[in-house]
Amino acid sequence: MDEQKLFTGTQEVAPDRRFDIGKLQAFMEEHVKGFSGSVEAREFKGGQSNPTYALTAGGERYVMRRKPTGVLVKSAHAVDREYRVMTALGQTDVPVPKTYALCTDESIIGTMFYIMDHVEGRIIWGNEMPDSNPEERTAVYDSMIKTMAQLHAVDHVAIGLETYGKPTDYVARTLNRFIGQYQLRETKKIPEMDKLAEWLPANIPPDSPPAIVHGDFKLANLVLHPSEPKIIAILDWELSTIGDPIADLACHCLPYHYGPDIEGGMRDINRAAMGIPEEADHVAAYCRYAGVPDMPNWSYYMAFMLFRHAAISLGILTRAEQGTAASDQAFKMGARAEPQSKAAWDIVKHLE
Repeated sequence: MDEQKLFTGTQEVAPDRRFDIGKLQAFMEEHVKGFSGSVEAREFKGGQSNPTYALTAGGERYVMRRKPTGVLVKSAHAVDREYRVMTALGQTDVPVPKTYALCTDESIIGTMFYIMDHVEGRIIWGNEMPDSNPEERTAVYDSMIKTMAQLHAVDHVAIGLETYGKPTDYVARTLNRFIGQYQLRETKKIPEMDKLAEWLPANIPPDSPPAIVHGDFKLANLVLHPSEPKIIAILDWELSTIGDPIADLACHCLPYHYGPDIEGGMRDINRAAMGIPEEADHVAAYCRYAGVPDMPNWSYYMAFMLFRHAAISLGILTRAEQGTAASDQAFKMGARAEPQSKAAWDIVKHLE
């Protein structure tokens, strides 16, 4: 699957995601500073869980993200949280789109939404950056890890995010949630999952100082400068919270542990020839930018994050078997659980 072709650009708004353009026009006239002209909308192709639209009006370009319609999981699709964190980070040197307005009135377009700036740049689908070259890849990966360190360095209390998440026990709370879900809906017996569910809670390292964590910090959620190998915006803040920055970094490094059986896996590619740093070098670069000497308990965090994602994969598999998730893709994603849990247990075996 060529994700770059599949997900790049815009298309006409699908019938089930259309809305009253006149009501949006009236809202933007009242709430978006400097707005003029008549608004036109198209939707981005990407794989967003929150429908995202490209808006044009008066020679300006905007982006609108909204909650999907229909029955939703209570805590999911929190576009108001996305708006809150990006607005707060707009006070810092962390690159985020400028936010204009949040609308909680569902009578306007049917669901909550917000308007932000359209950042002109490139979004690269594929960790191997297939249309790039070694020099650019090295520079992009360096900019990516520098940007993550910048994010984690922000004082969340100073910018008004003291209530954005719980600052302690991030790993313990996450394990409790996903172990509970796994044990409740286990449909496929994976011995490594049972071992991890026992070992991980018994070996939790001390808390790291809390930070704003993105939750899905990857190349496809970043905007690159149109011609330079530099990150100019971080997108898709749906999973962000206050949490453990090492866990956020571990999530970012998961592709190093994935083979070709998982989309985006970098374990088996020739990273040196491609200009992509090795995991240890990538982590060392983070430490350098973050001003810390090393990364304590790194192997634990990788095992923890692999387990978390294996549990998520099993949840998708369960929904597919119950007929509540799109079958083909869901079964494919559910199949990730076994290699993810095996990779996690391999790490643990080397720790014992």
